[in-house]
Amino acid sequence: MTRTRALITGASAGLGQEFARQLGADGKDLILVARRTEPMQALAEELTNTHQIEVDVIQADLSDSAAPAMLFDTVRERGLEVDCLINNAGSSGPDLMQVRDWQTAHDYIELMMTSVVAMCHFFIPPMRERGYGRVLNVASVAGKLDTPGDYSYGPTKAYVIAFSRGLSSVLRNDGIHVTALCPGFTHTDFHASDRLTRMKNSLPKFIWYDADVVVREGLKALDKGRAVYISGRLYRYLVPLLRSPVGKLVFLALRIKL
Repeated sequence: MTRTRALITGASAGLGQEFARQLGADGKDLILVARRTEPMQALAEELTNTHQIEVDVIQADLSDSAAPAMLFDTVRERGLEVDCLINNAGSSGPDLMQVRDWQTAHDYIELMMTSVVAMCHFFIPPMRERGYGRVLNVASVAGKLDTPGDYSYGPTKAYVIAFSRGLSSVLRNDGIHVTALCPGFTHTDFHASDRLTRMKNSLPKFIWYDADVVVREGLKALDKGRAVYISGRLYRYLVPLLRSPVGKLVFLALRIKL
């Protein structure tokens, strides 16, 4: 008998693990996907013992263009169906104008944008056939702002937002909700590098949200069919302000990097 479940990319840490914990606590069977296998196996054991759910672990690097097709084939071979897709894999990435190795830049673009489209390309049609599906693409507040000096991370998230909005308008009548979740600064190991840790320590504490809040709000927005959702009340006020003419001038002057 085929069982439906949630597939979560980037599930070895951060928001990915929190998505797994919250969906698992809700009784959802899971497929965890990431480059690092050991953290996923430990999480799978934890969730299986705690919630008596089934958890599959698949190792994949989504900067590899072959990974989405491989994942789809592996899921089918295991007799599984995905009715909830969480595209969460990502990284802060390199400076695309400074890195001289094009393959490094290409792999980053593959991870941040192309893999999201490919995962939707493979996994949404079966949802459409069944008349039900949920797709959450993790974007960022950075994708809603024109941040001085950011021509890497923010623009990739802007694409994810636009892509999700387009999908949502087409698929909502087929029983499929698509949401771009836009967190601001969030307490995860995303900021574990020395550079990002220094940046985190330089910023006021009140602009940071816990991962459980971001994930809980995101899943609620997905269930309601919100095409784009900014997580955190502060950011829901802050983003429109920073997008206004006055806010853009202040933003430019301060060179805030969200």
